[in-house]
Amino acid sequence: MSGVSFIEKLLDGAAMEWKPLGDIVNTVTAPSKLKRESYRETGNIPIVDQGIEFIAGYTDEAITPVKSGEYVIFGDHSEHIKYVDFAFVQGADGLKILSPNWANAKYVYHALQSFYVKELNYKRHWAKAKETQIPIPCPGNPKKSLEIQAEIVRILDAFTTHTAELTAELTAELTARKKQYHYYRDKLLSFEEGEVEWKTLGDEDHFEVGSGGTPSKSKSEYWDDGDIPWLKSESCNNEPVHLANNFITELGLKKSSAKLLPEKTTLIALVGATIFKTAFLEFSAATNQNIASIKSKNPGAVDDKFVFYYITNLYEVLKSEMRNYGMLNLTTLRQFKIPVPSPEEQARIVTILDKFDVLTHSISEGLPREIELRQKQYEYYRDLLLSFSKPDESFA
Repeated sequence: MSGVSFIEKLLDGAAMEWKPLGDIVNTVTAPSKLKRESYRETGNIPIVDQGIEFIAGYTDEAITPVKSGEYVIFGDHSEHIKYVDFAFVQGADGLKILSPNWANAKYVYHALQSFYVKELNYKRHWAKAKETQIPIPCPGNPKKSLEIQAEIVRILDAFTTHTAELTAELTAELTARKKQYHYYRDKLLSFEEGEVEWKTLGDEDHFEVGSGGTPSKSKSEYWDDGDIPWLKSESCNNEPVHLANNFITELGLKKSSAKLLPEKTTLIALVGATIFKTAFLEFSAATNQNIASIKSKNPGAVDDKFVFYYITNLYEVLKSEMRNYGMLNLTTLRQFKIPVPSPEEQARIVTILDKFDVLTHSISEGLPREIELRQKQYEYYRDLLLSFSKPDESFA
């Protein structure tokens, strides 16, 4: 059934009128507001503000909430639009709380999302938003109008409910896989002293440890049209890295302390928000001075991927035991001990962990894509179901 024929069937020959949002809603003044520093992760009363999060936080303070009801929330700065059907505390200025004076609140929410044109800059938008034209079917017959609105809401709710259920299912699957992966990684990489031979990363017969550098930003010839991948510490996220966002030239490499590292090199962040996090190079690249590199000199005896997995597995321990470190340096890094089981055992461990890694990341990468696909599907049907002709258009 086409969108138009469906709308025609719903209208059943009745009129349809476009009304400014400001004419079909009343603005509600919150009895109290809460400053950001008062937000908590848990509490009895949810906090709604103009941020992207549906619920921004919670509070247990003795504060009067906006009473339970159905509201459309419009962020006067952010332009985010929300539907709320519970009591809440307003958590920010610039929030417009809208209560439809007779229309279906969720219908108004869907329609506003479809017809409001965002300006995408920081200023007050309510003056424009309240002029948004909202299609009201059968304005002369409120009972029938609400029936039509409710049917459109029912269909769109089915899409959003299905999306939420699928997202929850995939998220639960991802969480379970990660727990299973971490369990087996811990088990496979736990060795007792004396069970295997141990080497420090400072053992120059087995490891090469170094750091990178940054070509001068004032020298355009070090950067312009560069084709050598160059990584910053933000690339270290305890997983293999497959691409670079920045590139330097051959001259930039030559005139700096940056070094071209071969693939299968383990990287570890030395400073900043990603300190102790790792990456495994899947291509040849250079790094800045905030990343250390670790490369096996004898892959037949010490497998590079095994080194990556072992150091990655140390992340939580390092973060806990070395939390007062402002930065990690090469001297300290060279003192780290690496177990060296037989090459066959290393290969077995790497094979198992690679399989878990592929499975976990396939779900992790697929989750946002699936959510995006479902959101596009919802938007398509929302626009289709709200494809009423405006006054200056012919009803096709």
